[in-house]
Amino acid sequence: MSGIGQKVDLKYVRNFGIIAHIDAGKTTLSERILFYTGKTHKIGEVHEGAATMDWMEQERERGITITAAATTCFWRYNNTLYRYNLIDTPGHIDFTAEVERSLRVLDGAICVLDSSQGVEPQSETVWRQADKYNVPRLIYANKLAKLGASLEMTMESIKDRLNVRFSPVVIPIGEEDKFRGIIDLVKMKAIIYANDLGTDVRIEEIPADMLERAQEYRARLIDQIAEYDDEVMNKYLSGEELTEEEIIRAMRAGTLAVKFFPLFCGDALSNKGPQTLLDYIALLLPSPLDKPAVVGHHPDNEETKIERHPTNDEPLTALAFKIATDPHVGRITFVRVYSGILKGGSYVLNSNKSEKERVSRIVLLHANQKEEVEQLEAGEIGALIGMRVTKTGDTLCDPDHPIRLEGISFAKPVISKALEPKTKADQDRLSEALNKLCDEDPTLLVESDPETGQTIISGMGEVQLEVIVDRLKREFKVDVNTGAPQVAYKETIQYPVEKEAKYIRQTGGRGQYGHVKVRFEPYHEGDFLFENKIVGGVIPREYIPSVEKGLKKALTSGVLAGYPVINLKATLFDGSFHEVDSSDAAFQIAASMSLKEAMKDPAASAVILEPIMKVEITFPSEYQGAVQGSILSRRGLIIGTETRGNATILKAEVPLAELFGYTTELRSITSGRGGSPTMEFYKYAPVPANIMEQIIKGRSGKVNKEE
Repeated sequence: MSGIGQKVDLKYVRNFGIIAHIDAGKTTLSERILFYTGKTHKIGEVHEGAATMDWMEQERERGITITAAATTCFWRYNNTLYRYNLIDTPGHIDFTAEVERSLRVLDGAICVLDSSQGVEPQSETVWRQADKYNVPRLIYANKLAKLGASLEMTMESIKDRLNVRFSPVVIPIGEEDKFRGIIDLVKMKAIIYANDLGTDVRIEEIPADMLERAQEYRARLIDQIAEYDDEVMNKYLSGEELTEEEIIRAMRAGTLAVKFFPLFCGDALSNKGPQTLLDYIALLLPSPLDKPAVVGHHPDNEETKIERHPTNDEPLTALAFKIATDPHVGRITFVRVYSGILKGGSYVLNSNKSEKERVSRIVLLHANQKEEVEQLEAGEIGALIGMRVTKTGDTLCDPDHPIRLEGISFAKPVISKALEPKTKADQDRLSEALNKLCDEDPTLLVESDPETGQTIISGMGEVQLEVIVDRLKREFKVDVNTGAPQVAYKETIQYPVEKEAKYIRQTGGRGQYGHVKVRFEPYHEGDFLFENKIVGGVIPREYIPSVEKGLKKALTSGVLAGYPVINLKATLFDGSFHEVDSSDAAFQIAASMSLKEAMKDPAASAVILEPIMKVEITFPSEYQGAVQGSILSRRGLIIGTETRGNATILKAEVPLAELFGYTTELRSITSGRGGSPTMEFYKYAPVPANIMEQIIKGRSGKVNKEE
């Protein structure tokens, strides 16, 4: 563990993450990076449950990454020491929040693809997440020694599915069981791996039978990158030979502009390829100095924009991007420092909560191990111990120079499960444990069912909820009984309506008076939008927020089946008030009444919405009829199919309610040869009328009781 706190110049720091579809080999690649940088002395294998970065018991048992793990290591290239701050992220869609918050604070990423599968569904998802934060990426085609591996097929799928500008920087010497090395198209040398551990690396001349192919690919690479550097472009157009330095300079410019994506390849499991990738991380990915200044605003005024540059001389600006619970030290807050110096023992301002927090200790992390340091400087990533109120997405800053950075947005939960503690002791511990788990996972929602008294947990998928229940038992020693998974339905209206509502109470003395007229209409750019169109003071300005507050309260429970209301715009356009009797509470109640009336109005045509999932299934082509039939029987819409070798890939949109137990059915109809379906949330859509009736019937007792 020693040495991760040693300093290097900021221009030699690389903050990057590894992102991919599940089973593409992210964690295996991470383990090789740790081994070749000298961070570990033995390679930890995922399939043996011994990966360093997958340190949670559940990760080792399931062979998947659940929580993003951070580490720091060093790599020497060209006699210069580079510091790599690396985050290995999950590939399973249920843990997409871990990818989202990691990409928010990283400067670069490596997108790993399985070269026998190409670009898979979750590869597309993490790619879009990286697009959202404008993160420069290298692509790594992994598993080239696997049966069915093909760099050509992988390149075709990048072209078809990602539609980006890319070119190989290295190409393989042999594929599948004949894969033995790579050709570096910049240096025009062959790199042969002469032993199993990949520590005996030999640089040789390119084999004669591959020279022409290598020259073609090199010409393609230069053609793709020349325009990113004027000097290189001029030499290229003049037909002059480019130097290695010039090719790398142009390629780096295209990569940092997020316009070009260099493609590398190898096989992490057999230790061929990661060594070259480590060199190109230094050469191509940005340092914190290459990123533009981070922009925030003053906490009291969103219009006042503030820039912070990656230097120790500017005031402290840091973003909390992850919370974890450690059994020994308690709450750990992961932070990225954008400017200034964060010192242990200092007080910082949490500008989201308007509270000062004391930073008791600062640590650098290697998976679940820690090394204490005195401070974090601009561009560094570390973790703080002792923060009380700070949550994911909060800004920490110099109290004398307040700033608030843009937070991190997360997807809404689509599936829920009921929990009941087994004993009174479990009941007492459950609430505290769930509070800690909610701090860690922003996509986990905890509510109480007023009718049954049960605790309801909601999240992104069945695997996520299973892991939460497992962690309750193992880490927090809370035993619970669980109900079957339930779909997170919503309610909305399909047509605009206007509603007038008056709340008048006269009980002697001061009464209550609130009167509103509100136009409700469908809104598809978010869950809810409130617009104030009051003119002439017919409702005083101080009661406008009361109307919005009342509407938001009413959104939590619709009139059809008690589900939350979404996709709604409410425009307050008229009303009246009473000089004495009007109050905040009266306008809140009047607003709530107007929404309930709108939902009940047949003209609004209120409906229940259900989550629709994008599903992709890969299976042997002989089972195509059976698999298509199974999707159609589950109210699925087949979007398309494609053939890859002897396999068929089917894409469909299927209601989440119909997908429970589908993995078991798929195995049955494909004689165990159909892979697990991959799915991600796509949209909410109205349920058919007959199913809506069943849902309302099943919930009628609950809704009546609430009303």
